[in-house]
Amino acid sequence: MGDFAARTAPSSLRLARSSKRSFSVLAIVLVAFWVVGCASRPESGFLSAVALSSAGAVDHTLLVATTRERDDRPGTLFNGERASVTDYAELTVSIPPSHRQGEIEWAGTPPGDPNKDFVVRDERYLDGDKAFVQALNAELARRPPGSRNVFLFIHGFNTMFAEAVYRAAQLAHDSKAPGVPVLFTWASRGQATAYVYDLNSATAARDGLEHTLRLLLASNAEKVNVLAHPMGNWVTVEAFRQIKISGELDHSNKIGNIVLAAPDIDIDVFKSQLRRFGKPRKPFYVVLSEDDRALFLSRTIAGGVTRVGDSPDTAELAALGATVIDLTDVKATDATNHDKFVQLASVAPELRSTLAHGIPANSRASDAGERAASGVDAIVALPITLLGAPVRIIANQ
Repeated sequence: MGDFAARTAPSSLRLARSSKRSFSVLAIVLVAFWVVGCASRPESGFLSAVALSSAGAVDHTLLVATTRERDDRPGTLFNGERASVTDYAELTVSIPPSHRQGEIEWAGTPPGDPNKDFVVRDERYLDGDKAFVQALNAELARRPPGSRNVFLFIHGFNTMFAEAVYRAAQLAHDSKAPGVPVLFTWASRGQATAYVYDLNSATAARDGLEHTLRLLLASNAEKVNVLAHPMGNWVTVEAFRQIKISGELDHSNKIGNIVLAAPDIDIDVFKSQLRRFGKPRKPFYVVLSEDDRALFLSRTIAGGVTRVGDSPDTAELAALGATVIDLTDVKATDATNHDKFVQLASVAPELRSTLAHGIPANSRASDAGERAASGVDAIVALPITLLGAPVRIIANQ
């Protein structure tokens, strides 16, 4: 009996491991289809310029820097393949009068109806750094002093070019940000099964984003504010890490808020990155939610290692110099709880005011265990009510 057990144990173990792997693969496939859904994706044609305008629609001029390859198909501009150099474009996006905050009103068929859909009113390529900076400075000059800021958005995994463009426009519109919206878009194929390709594309885009950041800081902008979403956080933090290592950054005083929303970064890698930065002059703002199901998919692919965007260890992140905005208690508008950050745009003025005034020194975290775990008594947690629910802001003073 003992010999039989010894002979069969490895087979049983292999079967168990095989079953576990099969379950993990099945989970990945199910979540991937859940994320993508049944809706058609805007692969081409959705950025064709629409001549007609709509009363009550609002136009936003958007600058684009990208490591994507140009696409000759009408109304497409760029696809999901990688280019060898950073390229540029300028688009004017029209937000329909019936727009609902947090939503992108997609056209059923391209190019769309400006009365009810997001549409493009104008689009053109910009050839080279000089043309990009000239177009940016022209947009900045249209704003009064004190409002000549840049709002830089870096998207996440599984994002087609048109999706990135319209999301950047939606965030700029809903947040009432006074700055010029700029999109940095890396070569995502827009496929749920292309996670590894996207991750490698984001990694390959580090130099392009670093170069873009330097151009923005050298422009006539007064402040450059940054918002990155899941996998876009990887390329963002890596680009800033490269800048930190280089030790050379002109106009660093222009860096404004850096918001990392639902970061799809290995928690141990992120801690290492923060240690490399040291205590920053201004903290990274980390927006997370412990119930983020899309990051569950990423965590599964990564061997079960926690991602920053669903980390429960908020005190340690704060101790390393990040300010954490915890949206766990906020009700999501999407099935995966992954796009809660989009709702922050609607309360951006209130949130900006809270962050600008800082967290009161006498406001201590209610969870004593949270402070004890970090070993830093200066960790404070401020619950505020936004979006109809308590939003916890955790910082290290």
